[in-house]
Amino acid sequence: MPGGRLTQQERQRIALGLADGLAYAEIARRLGRPTSTVTREVMRNGGPTAYRADAAHRATERRARRHGQTAPRDPGTPAQPHGRDAEAVRAYEELLTAVFMGSGLPRMTARVLVCLYTTDAGTLTASELVQRLQVSPATVSKAIAFLESQGLVRRERDERRRERYVVDDDVMYQSTMASARATAHLGETARQGVGVLGPGTPAATRLENIARFVDFVSESIARAAEQAREILHAKPGAAPDGTTGTSAEHDRP
Repeated sequence: MPGGRLTQQERQRIALGLADGLAYAEIARRLGRPTSTVTREVMRNGGPTAYRADAAHRATERRARRHGQTAPRDPGTPAQPHGRDAEAVRAYEELLTAVFMGSGLPRMTARVLVCLYTTDAGTLTASELVQRLQVSPATVSKAIAFLESQGLVRRERDERRRERYVVDDDVMYQSTMASARATAHLGETARQGVGVLGPGTPAATRLENIARFVDFVSESIARAAEQAREILHAKPGAAPDGTTGTSAEHDRP
């Protein structure tokens, strides 16, 4: 039933839908389920190419048994901040993890990023990530190294000289610019092939067209990122000369 756990029959229909090349939204519509339910189900069980209904059902049963064996929360443990629903937060974290996995991130890397994004402070130490995710320090270190290489997190030292991993408003800008640079590098490499394969040949023409396309895309991405950063991260009411919009209005005759 909608809102309850997926049945084995529903999982088989999901597998058939994936085999037919249906989008998550269409599979969800046919099941009468939210698209987020289908997305989360597929991404936590191998992704669209490796999803198997029987294996997914067994994995879900194992997780349910482990959850049932988990000791209840210690009354002394602090509740979710801001009165948040702990179960709703957990479900959202799983959904966001599935979305990041769909964009190409490995599951553990996606979990680390989600953990940082959903923390009010936007910063955690390695030991805090280990405790929250219940994984090894080496696992966290590997995930952070990859995220840092993509410009998705940055490192800094706090007053106790502990290394902290940070996500803030500027991280998305830096990540987007890193993506633009990587795209531009692809264009440069494609253009090198023109000389190797011989200008005017079909293969060289193909590479030249790729280079032109990639040049346009990378330049557009970088320009859009600069504009978005300037507009969205500007202080409210700030004018180019540093004055506020309110004072400027007051000066009008």
